[in-house]
Amino acid sequence: MRRDIQANERAFSSKEVAEEVGIATPTVRKYGQILERNGYEFLKDGDRRIFVQSDIGALIALRDTDKPLDDTAKDLVFQQKERLEGSKETDIAVPDIYENLPQDPNQLKEVLMFLVNEIAATREINVQLTDDMSQLKTSVSRLQQDHHVISSSIGNSAQKTNAKIEKLTEQQKNHYETLLQQEKQKSELLQKEIQKMRDEQRIEWSSQNDFNKRLEEAIQKPKEKWGGLFSIFRK
Repeated sequence: MRRDIQANERAFSSKEVAEEVGIATPTVRKYGQILERNGYEFLKDGDRRIFVQSDIGALIALRDTDKPLDDTAKDLVFQQKERLEGSKETDIAVPDIYENLPQDPNQLKEVLMFLVNEIAATREINVQLTDDMSQLKTSVSRLQQDHHVISSSIGNSAQKTNAKIEKLTEQQKNHYETLLQQEKQKSELLQKEIQKMRDEQRIEWSSQNDFNKRLEEAIQKPKEKWGGLFSIFRK
């Protein structure tokens, strides 16, 4: 139970704490969860945290720490426990309302008028809060719609981009296949040309060998030296 709260100490909402500390409202909730996880006590209105000045100091310590957040939170919990142990629980005397009501009808009327005005002011505040909640719901609904539109636009854009990429990839693939086929045809033609040149060279070598053999045979015949030689050229 918190016993370190001063009389008439100001309470802050999460939004006010965020502005005071200089962090986002979700970060306030995150820091609050970290502190509570390590044993820190907050004032609560149902599930809603109510912040006081000492809590703001704890959030600032988490914001500015260089250590892991849980380690800093444990230090802050230890400091809070020491502060709570040093505080004395103050008993609040509740006056007997009926005994302290004024006896003078005029004074009683003033008290009742004050209460009526307070109730009216409270109702006005409630109406304003209801309007604010309605506007907030409308804003959230619009944001959700905008998010849906943006998500749809991004999805459509991504699909179009993927389609273009696939088309370019297919075109590039076809281009490479065409070039590969052309290179294969060139290679086949070149191989045929080389084979043709080899065949012609082989024929030429064979004819040259035959000529050399006849020339050698003619030289080895002394008696028919010139006749054989001329016969070779005649052939």
